[in-house]
Amino acid sequence: MQPETFRSLPYLVHTNRELGLMLRGVKPLAVFGWIEGHEIDFVLRYLRMFDRHVTAGRFVKHERVCRVHQLPHLSYFQVYYTLPGQEWRVGAYVELLGLPGRWTAARERRLGELLGYEDWQNDIHLQGFKDAS
Repeated sequence: MQPETFRSLPYLVHTNRELGLMLRGVKPLAVFGWIEGHEIDFVLRYLRMFDRHVTAGRFVKHERVCRVHQLPHLSYFQVYYTLPGQEWRVGAYVELLGLPGRWTAARERRLGELLGYEDWQNDIHLQGFKDAS
C-alpha cells in the first residue's frame, strides 16, 4: 500500500506508529528487519527507543538472524518486540511466513491478526485482495 492509500483508510495503519501503539497496549507485536551490514540509522534509533521499554519490562525483545536464500553470503537480521505474554506471536509469525505455497488472503488476514489489527480492519485491508499465484 502506498502512503496516500494509508491516509484514505478509516483506521491508522501501524507503520511508523508501532511504539505508541505498543505503549498503549493496542499492538501486541512489532517486527523490523534488514540485511545485516545495511542498517539504516533512523531505524536503529527507533529500535533504541523500543529497547528502553524492554529494559523497563514493558516489552520483550526477540532477535533472529537467517540467511538470504538467493544470496546465502548475506544475513537477514530480524527484531521482534512483543507485549509481555504475547511472545507466542513471534513463533506464529515466523511459522506463517515460512509456510510453503502461495500467499493467500487467509495468510494475509492471519498476519494482520498477529500484528494486532482488528477483524474489521483486516476486512477493509483485504477488500480486493487477490490470492498470489
